[in-house]
Amino acid sequence: MTHTEGMKANSCQFTLDGEPFRILGGSIHYFRVPRTYWEDRLLKMKACGLNTLTTYVPWNLHEPERGMFNFQDQLDLKAYINLAAGLGLWVILRPGPYICAEWDLGGLPSWLLQDKNMQLRTTYPGFVDAVNSYFDKLISLIRPLMFEEGGPIIAVQVENEYGSYAKDEKYMPFIKNCLQSRGINELLLTSDNWEGLRCGGVKGALKTINLQRLSFGAIQYLADMQPQKPLMVMEYWSGWFDVWGEHHHIFQAEDMLAVVSEILERGVSINLYMFHGGTTFGFLNGAMDLGTYKPQVSSYDYDAPLSEAGDCTTKYHLLRNLFSQYHSEPLPEVPSLQVKRAYQPVVIQQHLSLWGSLCFTDKPYRSERPVNMENLPVNNNNGQSYGYTLYETTITSGGTLNSKNNVRDRALVFVDRQFVGSLDYRTQELALPDGKEERTLSLLVENCGRVNYGKALDEQRKGLVGDILLNHVPLRGFTIYCLDMKPSFIKRLSSGQWKAVPQQPSFPGFFHATLYVDDTPRDTFIRLPGWGKGVVFINGQNLGRHWFIGPQQFLYLPGTWLRSGENQIIVFEEHRADEKILFAENPDHGKTIDVYKLPFCTLL
Repeated sequence: MTHTEGMKANSCQFTLDGEPFRILGGSIHYFRVPRTYWEDRLLKMKACGLNTLTTYVPWNLHEPERGMFNFQDQLDLKAYINLAAGLGLWVILRPGPYICAEWDLGGLPSWLLQDKNMQLRTTYPGFVDAVNSYFDKLISLIRPLMFEEGGPIIAVQVENEYGSYAKDEKYMPFIKNCLQSRGINELLLTSDNWEGLRCGGVKGALKTINLQRLSFGAIQYLADMQPQKPLMVMEYWSGWFDVWGEHHHIFQAEDMLAVVSEILERGVSINLYMFHGGTTFGFLNGAMDLGTYKPQVSSYDYDAPLSEAGDCTTKYHLLRNLFSQYHSEPLPEVPSLQVKRAYQPVVIQQHLSLWGSLCFTDKPYRSERPVNMENLPVNNNNGQSYGYTLYETTITSGGTLNSKNNVRDRALVFVDRQFVGSLDYRTQELALPDGKEERTLSLLVENCGRVNYGKALDEQRKGLVGDILLNHVPLRGFTIYCLDMKPSFIKRLSSGQWKAVPQQPSFPGFFHATLYVDDTPRDTFIRLPGWGKGVVFINGQNLGRHWFIGPQQFLYLPGTWLRSGENQIIVFEEHRADEKILFAENPDHGKTIDVYKLPFCTLL
């Protein structure tokens, strides 16, 4: 079926099929929600009174290696959009290539950084070529889903918040042409915060605004920029994201409702970012760096109307009541609550030291000088994207180890495999114990997440990005191990020399336990009191990072990733371990802080 006329922005109101149309939208990222739960989350969106789904598209997941594309299973974007259409939702697609999203490098593939001269988000030839190749593939998949082809996509966003970056005036016209030259004829939008509006935008695309509060006359500012055009808040921030070592952000439901009510009363279209945040599984969290590097947590709960596990919050019910006033028909029933389960604690049964796991990594690389993650000759020469990298060399003395701020982002330091301290952005010097004989110096370097917002995108190489000095002399002769901990590595670990957990296990190390599920698997939350910092794997799937400093004190474990019978849990732990892993029905977000009482600049 071909529709008659797509969404237009030719007057103060959007029109769709020639009729007045108000966007009541919400963001749910398919890549942050297990595929078997997509339908549940979208049904809850529809039942809340929303009519439009918005989603980003993460380039780094869809093209993990240059020229190798993945749009299958969890990443089946076409299936996700068709599912939304089948439930009666329109779609606004935000294909980037940069998406921000509190996602590693804002969704850009780390292999772009192999080029030492790379200029991301510009018309630098190396970036342009990569974008063209990616968009050739992506747009061939999504073009049949456009409104003019009978599909649900009514608008497409050009890049994302470029006004806050604005390094190349030719860049936005290039991205716009990338879309249109490949057959995208739907309404084009741009989206920027209040400060970015001045420098953002591109001729022929409607500007929209991102905000949380109606200060600075933001909406009027947008209206004055585009007279006689429809107004839209593309990202109405329903909460906020969290970083390690700070409090969990909340946004009181009543405060949020008051702002949303006013936006709707003014006749403005809205998209709730996020409607449902979900989880940043694995190593894919981003980081902030506006002077201080702050990596983000794995939970992307966002204090959104639907919780991380997909439960309807107070916010959800208040919004549903509000949105129902903008519908002539009663809203669909809300799907029933999904049962959670607090499984009995499981006891750690076996231990494998980091050093005992090295035989399961890819062949180590030898180099005179340190090599950053992205330039290691691994993953078909696409470099290492995520996880840890181990650098080893020989020393013949003790003294002062100086990182020259070349550690990205944290390094655990060992002499003859005995822990001696750590290096990071704040700690750049470390005393090594004396000794004249040859000894092995090891640095286990963790990529804690690449910055996803701000001007520092080009400087996001990880691992050791330059020389490390011992007594002012650069170290040489490195053996480098890639520990990206992909599912294939976790699978190989099972054939390792695991041992019963000793009284004093060595760290870092892998700890193994078995969770037995005797009936239908249910969602649960893993809790690790008494543990330090590391990563949790369930049946080979990377759930994300744990770190005792909080605020996140749990990891969401979707029931759909469990199976009836035995389930393998492996915890990679850097510092300290307890003898048990605990489970809970509800998450513990730690100490909270209300975003509405903070100046926006302090959020950043």
